[in-house]
Amino acid sequence: MKTLLPMALLCAALPALAQDIGALTAETKQAVLPVVPKVVAAMQEAVAEKGVAGAIPVCKEQAPALIQTKRRETGWDIRRVSLKTRNPERATPDLWEARQLADFNIRAANGEKIETLEKSEIVTIDGKPVLRYMKALPVGDVCLNCHGAADSFAAGLQARLAESYPHDQATGYSKGQIRGALTVKRPL
Repeated sequence: MKTLLPMALLCAALPALAQDIGALTAETKQAVLPVVPKVVAAMQEAVAEKGVAGAIPVCKEQAPALIQTKRRETGWDIRRVSLKTRNPERATPDLWEARQLADFNIRAANGEKIETLEKSEIVTIDGKPVLRYMKALPVGDVCLNCHGAADSFAAGLQARLAESYPHDQATGYSKGQIRGALTVKRPL
């Protein structure tokens, strides 16, 4: 009988927990996702003004700065991650993120639209509840300039990328593939 009571309490709490996850996810998306079009717009502008090689600092410095600003505003851990990293110090996924990226790739291969791929889950980290949220980032036209096939890069671009990213693995993508994801750890 003692085991039935905790099970009954858990079952009664599940709808509230699911509702909380939905509300937390919506709040998280509203706070964090506006940074993505800002990064894309900054890249498009930089490519138009300075060319592809001149736009490298936008992805290397300006995009992380935009995300850092959002981190300070929210107090959450926010970053971009990828299975094929360009900057391993910043973009290497942890185990949870790597699993989600792998799942996103499977779901995309099964026909799901990349723009809809996301995951939200409450986990325990260091004994405390944390909302983990992740949103897939597709390869767009502007991304292909530096993330596409290396043999299609403009003259000198590969050398410039090697200077900025000596451990670069983030090439060979096609438009519409999953480049990586925006990921959030939100303490609750």
